[in-house]
Amino acid sequence: MTIKGATASACRKCLVQSVDLDIMIRLTQEILPGYDLRRQLGVREGIPVSSQTAAQRIIQDMDDTGRFIDFAEFLIKTDSSGYIGRQFPLRGLDDLINSLINEGYSYDKASGQFFENQRERVSPNWGRLKEGDERQMTVLRLDIAGNSVLVKNNPRDRISAAYEALRVIVTKAVTSRLGRVWSWEGDGALAVFCFGPKEKAVVYCGMEILQEVWFYNRMENPLSSPLKLRIGAHTGKIRYSDNPMERLKNDAVKTAVKLEETVPNDSLGVSYNLYITMDHTTLSLFGPEKTWNGSKYRIYQTVLEQL
Repeated sequence: MTIKGATASACRKCLVQSVDLDIMIRLTQEILPGYDLRRQLGVREGIPVSSQTAAQRIIQDMDDTGRFIDFAEFLIKTDSSGYIGRQFPLRGLDDLINSLINEGYSYDKASGQFFENQRERVSPNWGRLKEGDERQMTVLRLDIAGNSVLVKNNPRDRISAAYEALRVIVTKAVTSRLGRVWSWEGDGALAVFCFGPKEKAVVYCGMEILQEVWFYNRMENPLSSPLKLRIGAHTGKIRYSDNPMERLKNDAVKTAVKLEETVPNDSLGVSYNLYITMDHTTLSLFGPEKTWNGSKYRIYQTVLEQL
């Protein structure tokens, strides 16, 4: 991103009014390890550097490296939780937050994180991630079971209508939880969650999709047979790439795909790494532990058919 002058000014004032030069540099090094202010300024040891000059250079470097939002979030964390065992109330932090909101970001107070305003844009990197960034994410892989049979037994216009309806259901369930749909195939989708309560988000997203498709099959589905889905969900480290094909090479994505292929129709399978984070009430909706390729998982299935 390239921040606007108002945002840079708000951040500069916040730094200059709140911390000394040494702390300013240390805060910067939390985001840019090994950061050398004097080298960036081209200033030798012994020559004084003002806080104004330092803050301006730091903000420019954060912007140039695409880490300004990360820096802003760290300042928010510093204000609320302190740093190196000390409290550092940051004056003017609200002005910085409001300026970023005016630039098109949404701010979640609970997590202290910024996301692109989804009413304005929805991009694969949340307006945040850069090529090669590695983050803990949760992955949802969805597949339409028996796709080839559906295509064979139904007119093309009805297939298109049903699959578009599914796309709407999935996209709404994903983006409403700050997730992103990274890819659509003819019979499936891949979605990821990176910010906010991502472990809960991917689980509730999968459950919502199954429930919504259950209703769709009984009220609107134009096909000769119901849509049946298999969904796999997993969590792990993912390296972001602007290239969609490169994203699919992540091990966490591959695991979600393999899990989806394992579960029965109309089911959501969640890996051990996910279900150990779930609260007791949610976990009680899932079946007992199963083992696949030496890994544990649990399954959620829609139960409305019993009503």
